[in-house]
Amino acid sequence: MTRDARHETGFDTRHATSDGRGATGAPMPVIGKSGGFRKTLSFGLVCLVYYATETFCRRNFGLKNDPLGKTFGQMVGAARSAKQNIVEGSSRAGTSRETELRLYDVAKGSLEELAGDYEDFLFSRGELPWSENDPKWIKAKNLKFDVFEGREDLRHGFFAHLAEMRRRFAPAIENEDPVIAANALLVTIDRACSLLRRQMDALGEEFREQGGFTEHLTKVRLEHRNERAAADIDAPKCPKCGGPMRKVMAKKGTNAGNPFWSCVAYPNCNGTRKWEWK
Repeated sequence: MTRDARHETGFDTRHATSDGRGATGAPMPVIGKSGGFRKTLSFGLVCLVYYATETFCRRNFGLKNDPLGKTFGQMVGAARSAKQNIVEGSSRAGTSRETELRLYDVAKGSLEELAGDYEDFLFSRGELPWSENDPKWIKAKNLKFDVFEGREDLRHGFFAHLAEMRRRFAPAIENEDPVIAANALLVTIDRACSLLRRQMDALGEEFREQGGFTEHLTKVRLEHRNERAAADIDAPKCPKCGGPMRKVMAKKGTNAGNPFWSCVAYPNCNGTRKWEWK
């Protein structure tokens, strides 16, 4: 993922090296990093969509045009689903990339469902969604959401930041004219969906290179085993690959119950040496 892409999405997967070790060379943690959703642009935009959708529905759906409250509930529910699935997906990142990807996909689907409701709202009133060539569309598209950079007191700091961004976006997405608000929200939803898609693509590439949580656990165990073997001053070098060896007990055969030296890279390397009793 390029530096520009990380800046645009607010998403960074650089917490591990290509071999899975921590970026500082420290031993790999068993549980990976998680919960960085507040620093992604996608989550910030989705939060704005959620609160603006609440405002929009309170203003435009009442007993006359939504007597059972179904449209109100479905629209606010879709916006909330998008927001909460990003939170849960990010929180699950440390133990399941697959779950993280699935929940981001659910969030994106909820946003697309919500966009359909705004399109229906406009069309049922004889309005068309703004063209991408419309100056109003371009202006809404260019509204900048600043990446949250806080490192301490994250919950308070994020919502203070979000309040500032909400004031910036409110003239568009919380405009009292429902046609302007609905169109501006469609633009913002499209931006959030695009960012979520880029995050999912980045996670997919990371999974391709580093594997999932089960593979990570294997790497952690092998690293620990290798370090213990390397620390054993009596351990010989593998006759096949030259790597460290570790003491293991034979489980079957004529030597069952007796120790021998096995390459720590097993099963990729099956080098062995006879155990010499001292």
